[in-house]
Amino acid sequence: MSSASSSPDLGAIHKALSFVKDPCTGQNLGALGAIAGVEITGADVKVHVILGYPALSLKAHIEELVCVAVSTVDDVASVTTDVGWLIKPKPTANQKEPLPGVANIVAVASGKGGVGKSTTTVNLALALVAEGATVGILDADIYGPSQPHMLGVGNVRPQIRGQKHMEPITAHGVQVNSMGFLVTEQTPMVWRGPMVSGALQQLLGLTIWQDLDYLLIDMPPGTGDIQLTLAQSVPVTGSVIVTTPQDIALLDAKKGIEMFRKVNVPVLGVVENMATHICSSCGHEEHIFGAGGGERIARDYQTTLLGSLPLDLSIREQVDVGVPSVVADPESDISQTYRRIARQMAANLWVAQGAVIPVIEVDDD
Repeated sequence: MSSASSSPDLGAIHKALSFVKDPCTGQNLGALGAIAGVEITGADVKVHVILGYPALSLKAHIEELVCVAVSTVDDVASVTTDVGWLIKPKPTANQKEPLPGVANIVAVASGKGGVGKSTTTVNLALALVAEGATVGILDADIYGPSQPHMLGVGNVRPQIRGQKHMEPITAHGVQVNSMGFLVTEQTPMVWRGPMVSGALQQLLGLTIWQDLDYLLIDMPPGTGDIQLTLAQSVPVTGSVIVTTPQDIALLDAKKGIEMFRKVNVPVLGVVENMATHICSSCGHEEHIFGAGGGERIARDYQTTLLGSLPLDLSIREQVDVGVPSVVADPESDISQTYRRIARQMAANLWVAQGAVIPVIEVDDD
């Protein structure tokens, strides 16, 4: 019940906000340090919320939750809320200096090939862009670079700046660089491991990345010398493991998790591809490669199952023509799944070692 002579109590407002949980982390906004300001003007209240991950899809929902919570406080006549995000750099796992123009580097890896890692990488990057982030991709698969083709820019070449620096190619709002831009599709890369590692570090360091919130590295498949060298030498802030429900893929995914743990790179979660198959003729859904594998491996290694994706013809067709699912059909169930996975991954990175927005500003007029 509002009163013309009384203003709402600031403490009561913060207490009400303590019941508002962030949808991705499950933690209350106050504990996350996401309440950036509370303005009280008479009986009118305005709450400023700043998240540490891009959340365009959740913005209206969180604003509604905040308004409903604060409206229960005595003497509040009206509530307005604005929700934004600010992606801060997280500490690098190996104490390496961050790359210029890059806040966070996330390695997307798989223990084996053929599980859809590159397709997952490109759609996660596009999903993060759709959620409000600035994103890049480094295609680290020297022997089989696929990102240029998947993004529809296989015939484009980077602009050289100065003697050796390159500008990344921008496609569908994503900055990307790849060895695929520097060689033809018919050129085999017959290099030994040390040459590959050196080339990748140069490709990463000599690219002029432009103010990226996230740089996703599409890692080569496997857990050998190249992968270990990359994990140790690149200033990585987190990793994602891509697998399928098959037992053999899960065994290799476990090796990938163990590799990142050995070099102290947080595993932000697991993405399970080809979880189910839906018949295009009758609509019948079945687990042709097994069921529950991604969930089991996430549980066993105390990480998160970020999401599961079906074996769907459209995913392959869309990357084949250079227009991945998230931009080809943004409202489809598959695209929405990629966006949920991307939000959860980014939120997990935000809270991996505590919230990154520690300052709360309070205005009491």
